[in-house]
Amino acid sequence: MSAINPRALQTSAEVLSNKKVGAYHHMVFAVDGLAQNARPGNFVAIAVGGEASSLVLRRAFAIYRSSDKGSAGGVIELVIAPHGQGSKWLASREVHDHVDMVGPLGTSFGIPTEPVRALLVGGGYGSAPLFGLAEVLKSRGCRVDMVLGASTAGKIYAPLEGKRSVSSMTLTTDDGSVGIEGKVSDALPQLITENESEIIYSCGPMAMLKAIQEIADKYKLVHQASVEESMACGIGVCMTCVVPIRREDGIVRMTRTCIDGPVMDGASVVWDSNRKIPEGTWGA
Repeated sequence: MSAINPRALQTSAEVLSNKKVGAYHHMVFAVDGLAQNARPGNFVAIAVGGEASSLVLRRAFAIYRSSDKGSAGGVIELVIAPHGQGSKWLASREVHDHVDMVGPLGTSFGIPTEPVRALLVGGGYGSAPLFGLAEVLKSRGCRVDMVLGASTAGKIYAPLEGKRSVSSMTLTTDDGSVGIEGKVSDALPQLITENESEIIYSCGPMAMLKAIQEIADKYKLVHQASVEESMACGIGVCMTCVVPIRREDGIVRMTRTCIDGPVMDGASVVWDSNRKIPEGTWGA
């Protein structure tokens, strides 16, 4: 692990806070030195279920925010959607409980060296890493516009909090319960034109990321996508999180999103693979 993730640390993280926010849980952990190298887009892998659990593999969670300052020392914030056994177990932890955490893992979002007009697009709780990214971009003098979408209003995470970090906030819901009725991709063309966007950052379901890439291609924009693939180990061992990536030499290679991602160049992902190995893939 040290060779693949040279900055990663393993720690017994103490739960400092666990608050229910809509359909999700916002959790804060004391992690000491683990937070020092955490960047927007990184994730942590947590052992779930307890010592007697049959849940052998860790679960990966995107970092919402991190700080290596303050009275608690280093802290990591996560947004948990309690769907499966592992996430439900984590969401049920109480203050002062400890969990075994490894991080920071994966690649982070690239930050421009000069101010740009950035458009951040998030789907459901997948939008979590974009909040910290928005703050970093704003501190660099960037204009930041954000689009958050979900199936219904209750599944959009903390839109008011996000609004404080951006120049403009647009909400979309499939059922029209808040904001624009439809998908986040429906709102992008007008926003790109009005705000003269220069780069897109995204995080959310694969179908959403594919639709965003098609729009990025049309407007000739760079698209950094945090790819949502199931990660069984998070440290590059199990090979369950691979996606087909077309390299500069034109060859498609199955690539681990936990190591070479989760943040990837959207233009390099073969979005039409439908979870199958594309014809002509190296080694297939």
